Amino acid sequence: MRFTDPAAALAQARLIYDNSIGHLRQAMQRYVAGDDLPGHVRACYPFVRVQTDTARRNASKESARLSYGFVAGAGRFETTLTRPDLYARYYLEQFTLLLDNHGVELEVGTSNQPIPVHFSFAESDHVEGSLSQQRRQLMRDVFDLPDLAAMDDGIANGTHESHPGEAQPLALFTAPRVDYSLQRLRHYTGTAPEHFQNFVLFTNYQFYIDEFIALGHAAMQDAASDYVAFVEPGNVVTEKITVTASEARQSMPPPPRLPQMPAYHLVRPDGSGITMVNIGVGPANAKTITDHIAVLRPHAWIMLGHCAGLRSSQQLGDYVLAHGYVREDHVLDEELPLWVPIPALAEIQVALASAVTQVTQLEGPELKRIMRTGTVASTDNRNWELLPDNGPQRRFSQSRAVALDMESATIAANGFRFRVPYGTLLCVSDKPLHGEIKLPGMANHFYRERVDQHLRIGIRALELLREQGIDQLHSRKLRSFAEVAFQ
Repeated sequence: MRFTDPAAALAQARLIYDNSIGHLRQAMQRYVAGDDLPGHVRACYPFVRVQTDTARRNASKESARLSYGFVAGAGRFETTLTRPDLYARYYLEQFTLLLDNHGVELEVGTSNQPIPVHFSFAESDHVEGSLSQQRRQLMRDVFDLPDLAAMDDGIANGTHESHPGEAQPLALFTAPRVDYSLQRLRHYTGTAPEHFQNFVLFTNYQFYIDEFIALGHAAMQDAASDYVAFVEPGNVVTEKITVTASEARQSMPPPPRLPQMPAYHLVRPDGSGITMVNIGVGPANAKTITDHIAVLRPHAWIMLGHCAGLRSSQQLGDYVLAHGYVREDHVLDEELPLWVPIPALAEIQVALASAVTQVTQLEGPELKRIMRTGTVASTDNRNWELLPDNGPQRRFSQSRAVALDMESATIAANGFRFRVPYGTLLCVSDKPLHGEIKLPGMANHFYRERVDQHLRIGIRALELLREQGIDQLHSRKLRSFAEVAFQ
């Protein structure tokens, strides 16, 4: 069907999706009950398609300011869609922009891409757990299972090439790729994708999470707070004191143990709140979590973590605002070659610098005394100091790096790869080149004060980005020559 009304197009996509999911769930319930289903059970994702014969845009002044919402030129463009309940606001914006920019109809229909049965389960469904081993093995004969060939990141990596006669991509991620990441987010973070907000903080220390939890609960006791709920792993929801019982969302009991990378969410009604994730240590974790959060299309993510200060003039507790990255993390070398520069983004840099000034109340020379702007190196070798040839130390010196960690370059590089604005503000926790190594009990009172301050700076920076408007945030610097239309 063809539409010139974005809301009607979204409604049709939702109808197709809901019918497909309902069909799969009903069949799966029968299969679990022991019924022999006739033939292969299949349901497919909805798609949206746009076709234009000109590269000319008819954008309004509002749309023209955005770096997304338009196709690269004449041709046929399409993408599969999933979870229109979760992505309703996002899809509606993308549909509206396409209609505004190109003045052509949107075609919505049922694709040929099967929905894997695993992706049809509701949040609380665990029906497969009651299946015998034999019935689980037979599932492949009855249902479509996840196909990794349909989930690669070729579009985001810039390596995808459409076959002759095939439509060009309209979005960075296909529906199966999105569904795969939504499942992974539940597993790694312990919270449902519905709770994730559009502004994200990453950290590599529990100190910061403890402070975020305290701030989250305090916000729920403040009737004037812009945040309406605080969500913790296990989908444990604390509502703001002004929320009535009839308005309260469902809360679950706390989990018996924390997930690998627990997520916490300060929720705003429009999704523009703040999510914070403790990614733990290492570039592999940093890549894993950003691979999956990227499908939610956040407006920005920022790394707040500890680092090794590489300059003698730095003190424990000093801040480092990254304006460049040395990538010795290796986890993204195949997807994003090392010759690709990872630029600092002006909007993020200004917001972080302004937040430091506002929170510390320091300016000029006093501000420079506690914060240094420079290159951050990220390595996958936590014990780089022990290598006998001093090779890493020499490279870090040649790069003019001022700080070293294990995650920041990965988070920035994946932000660049997935077109998510990124930034880094680190806090110096040790100085291994100058004899101040990290030992138990070494952190002094000055450094411990920094945890709360550092977190408040990160939160304030995201609030500044939100206040200035997302039309000022999504940079054309992150978009390629022939970019997809969806943000």
